Amino acid sequence: MSSLLKTSTAASLVVCLALGACSSTQPIPYAGIPSSNQLRPSQNDDSGRIPFEYKTQVDWRRYSAFVLDPVAIYRGSDAQFEDVSEDDKAFLARNMRDQFAEKLNARFRGAPGRNANALRIKLTLTGAKTNTAVLSTFSRFDLMGGPYNAVQAVRGREGAMTGSVSFAVEIYDASTNELLGAYVAKQYPNAWNLKAGIGARSASIVGIEKGADQLVAYLN
Repeated sequence: MSSLLKTSTAASLVVCLALGACSSTQPIPYAGIPSSNQLRPSQNDDSGRIPFEYKTQVDWRRYSAFVLDPVAIYRGSDAQFEDVSEDDKAFLARNMRDQFAEKLNARFRGAPGRNANALRIKLTLTGAKTNTAVLSTFSRFDLMGGPYNAVQAVRGREGAMTGSVSFAVEIYDASTNELLGAYVAKQYPNAWNLKAGIGARSASIVGIEKGADQLVAYLN
């Protein structure tokens, strides 16, 4: 990397940190999803990864199977895609279905249709941000970005210039179509995850995997 590029990169990072531009947009109760009017601010989520949710009194152990709907790409005016192409949206939606299905299969058995003991799970990709080229990796080592990312890693928050993924999860009883639970979430890699900073989609892919683990934990 030339000295001029290093200087320019460092200057961009300093501006980002100084202006708070590295802080990210949080998910909202997206107006176009079916559960929007039922979502409320989460009371027990200190991480900020699930800012809104809807809960009912349900024993998830009653359910031994699941049906996973095709992942929808949110088209509402309040979507939070930051310079993400249609190809990237489609790629992330496919990856999301694969990752969530794999994780859910470890908890349930798949159900081909309506089943008295099955959940129907609807996923909607509502937002995404790609890694900022060069800066996402450079910020892990720069004298300005390094300490910032160290603090963010300890707090479990986003690193500088790192991508993320936002989505809505809606969980129904497959036989009655009753909404049992719903939430909106945002996921991203640990601020010191260097591998997730390489390639535009890498952080979003890690976020999707974390989101799948999050759903399994939610259902347990």
